[in-house]
Amino acid sequence: MKHPIITIEREYGSGGSVIGKLVAEQLHIPFYNHDILEMASERLGVPVAKLEGAEESSPKSFLYALLMNSDPARTMGDNIPVSDKLYITETQIIKELSAGGSCVIVGRCANWILRDDPHRFSTFIYAPKAFRRAYAMSQYGVSEKEVDTLLPRIDSRREKFYNINTGGNWHDKGSYALCINSGLLGIEGSAGLIVSAAEHLAEKV
Repeated sequence: MKHPIITIEREYGSGGSVIGKLVAEQLHIPFYNHDILEMASERLGVPVAKLEGAEESSPKSFLYALLMNSDPARTMGDNIPVSDKLYITETQIIKELSAGGSCVIVGRCANWILRDDPHRFSTFIYAPKAFRRAYAMSQYGVSEKEVDTLLPRIDSRREKFYNINTGGNWHDKGSYALCINSGLLGIEGSAGLIVSAAEHLAEKV
């Protein structure tokens, strides 16, 4: 049984990363999130700490569309912004990971990058503000004073990053095969729904 390549876009505080990890564990397939940044760090020769701020940043140039090749770091000169270098490198890594078979990939426009892959199963995790607010404070240690500012700021950054790099709309349900309200279903319930859908798709292959 071959499971699909599951991509997860998620609102901040919806538990999307944890849901993705649970899905991968239950399906016994690889899970990729921060690992992709670490791989990019190694290829670019730049410490992870210096790249974290560049992730999900809006590109400062659009040369990446012409520079997608097997060694983007070598092709790109020092004049290319680090955010663009990172996006190009992570794009290549995502394609390589998907070529290796079934897996779960969180964020980084993976659903769009793999849009031509027939085995892609794209999902979007969202939740009401009250749920995300409580989740961010309990799981991420965000203070009550900061949380109401942080939620919209991070979502806005993710939305802008996605929209600019894909030409699409981060919130457009037509971009995803499955949209899940984790506030309604809970973390485990949301993971279970994705697992069931993945297993159903695998049976059809």
